[in-house]
Amino acid sequence: MQVVSINNVDYQRVLEKAIEVLKSGGVIAYPTETTYGLGCDPRNHAALDRIYRLKERDNGKALPLIACSMEQVEKLFKLTPKAKELAEEYWPGPLTLLLEPADMSLRKFMPVFKDGLTAVRVSSNQFASELACVFGFPIVATSANISGDPACLSAAQVMGSFMHRESEGRPDLIVDGGELEPSEPSTIVKFEGNDAKIVRQGAIRI
Repeated sequence: MQVVSINNVDYQRVLEKAIEVLKSGGVIAYPTETTYGLGCDPRNHAALDRIYRLKERDNGKALPLIACSMEQVEKLFKLTPKAKELAEEYWPGPLTLLLEPADMSLRKFMPVFKDGLTAVRVSSNQFASELACVFGFPIVATSANISGDPACLSAAQVMGSFMHRESEGRPDLIVDGGELEPSEPSTIVKFEGNDAKIVRQGAIRI
């Protein structure tokens, strides 16, 4: 489990290292606008399975994604007029939209909710956003903690969550972006026709 601080070394080098780990099928922990998250390539089934094991989470539950931009989202998912309106108003930021893949064949590659919708947001955290941009595809962004434990707001807390594990039970890379301020989780919204329904009330009030 390697820890690299984006505050102490070349930022671009850390970004490239994180991309290298993702492309190799590894798991990273990285800062987002809410908490530290665990990330992997959502098309890599072995990496997804590993995240479920790390979190001790039922693999029937969904894993949310962080995208680079609304343009990246629109290439992969269907945005209703209301979804696009909310995205334009609140992205980048802690607003997660439950969206249907534009190409239904994507469902077999992506972590989805039981009703076939994928949870996506565009992060306001610079590193998280650039990670998805440089990688060229949305990345998994589930909280970097064992299910049921408090969310981690620092790299040290992430290390503490997984330090007792063997190497396969730890993230391959932790990107230390400093200590995050406590905040509410992202607001999760789904759509029925063109109506927005709040599934989880979080930082964004709609």
